[in-house]
Amino acid sequence: MSTAEKSTGHLRGYPDSYYSRTACLDQSPWEQLRTSTPLHADLCIVGGGMAGLNAAQEALDRGKTVVLLEQNHIGWGASGRNGGLVSSFWSEGQDGLIAKVGRDNAKTLFDISSEGVEIVRERIQRHSMTSVNAVSGKFGVQRHPGCEGLKRKAEQSEREYGYALEFMDRPALQEHLATDIYHGGLHDPQAFHFHPLNYCLELGKALTAQGARLFEQSEMTGLERLTTDEWSVKTEKGEVRAQKVMLCGGGYGKKMDRRIGRAFLSIATYIILTEPLGDRLKSVIKTDAAVVDNRRSSDYYRIVDGDRLLWGGRISTRNIENVKRLSALLNSDVLQVYPQLDPLPIATAWSGLMGYAKHKMPHILELEPGLWTCMSYGGHGVNTTAAGARVTVEALWGDSDRYRLFSPFGLDWNGGFVGPIAAETVYLWLRLQDYWAERIKSKFRG
Repeated sequence: MSTAEKSTGHLRGYPDSYYSRTACLDQSPWEQLRTSTPLHADLCIVGGGMAGLNAAQEALDRGKTVVLLEQNHIGWGASGRNGGLVSSFWSEGQDGLIAKVGRDNAKTLFDISSEGVEIVRERIQRHSMTSVNAVSGKFGVQRHPGCEGLKRKAEQSEREYGYALEFMDRPALQEHLATDIYHGGLHDPQAFHFHPLNYCLELGKALTAQGARLFEQSEMTGLERLTTDEWSVKTEKGEVRAQKVMLCGGGYGKKMDRRIGRAFLSIATYIILTEPLGDRLKSVIKTDAAVVDNRRSSDYYRIVDGDRLLWGGRISTRNIENVKRLSALLNSDVLQVYPQLDPLPIATAWSGLMGYAKHKMPHILELEPGLWTCMSYGGHGVNTTAAGARVTVEALWGDSDRYRLFSPFGLDWNGGFVGPIAAETVYLWLRLQDYWAERIKSKFRG
């Protein structure tokens, strides 16, 4: 059944979104943990988003027993509500990584991010995930004049990373995107986009079939080390005892551990889905590839179901959940780029919280012997959760020391109650920089 053929309503227990409306399940097959005696496992994973699910697959592939606990539902958070774009790189750009860890380690980190793309691609194939509707291609586009930097990035990507990006000038880009607002872009044919919630659900089903035990509505209420080789993870109605524990929460995981909760911010992002637009949409967006602009607070969008526009953008520390307000905000963003689409009928809108560290890299580290965190993937999480889960599970059983590459990105304090205010101020400053680049520079060059 294609997503367009899905009946009305959405997957029970999930926020209303395009993804929950077109989920491959009508209801979740996983139950709450209820047991009078502890369950035993090699690994207990706390968090049922992409990081936790990918970690479970990595552990199973090593012959380990796994119990996964999710406080809501599998893929309920940002993992099941994001833009669905799978591409290389981290939220922190390569220039920032080079400044932080040096050119060689930045190259290795890039390779790990690309490995994450291939992990996701391989799991889609291995588990025959037809419902994820994977589509190849991504355009990274620039909204201000002067594309020399784009050309250098394409050259550097090929020269230093062996990763081909095709530079497109304005006329070439306009053959695919009928707008005057973009001055150039980079085409990434190795990237793809898909249905993220169905990826989570399909992977969850596959894990269960392989013997992993997944439990929903089972929030961790207690965590205690019993011996040097055993941890106790308690929920309201049960307990898991495991040799090792991985904390894999996202923007909703602040209560998992005090040290983690004070090291990231929960940042909201917003997405709208239009009604079917027919030929109007196809006349302005003449590609199946996803599109992401290069602003500091970027817009990202793609076509779903043939003639509907899924458009995301804006970030905030204040999670706006009002559908009408979200629709109005993002409607104006779309029409700024594609005025040809006015009027733009909106079918639904939704938001979600991502976990963002100040250094824009994930928290992959051992908190205590046998207790690891694999969190904070906000902004570029689909490929990096897969890669980070592999790196972390490798560390758990001594298969590699790649986790050391993430040592420079520690548990920096998020600023406490001042953190969200500071983040909002930085966001406004970044928007002003974007405005300068797009409007003022354009006039000077005009």
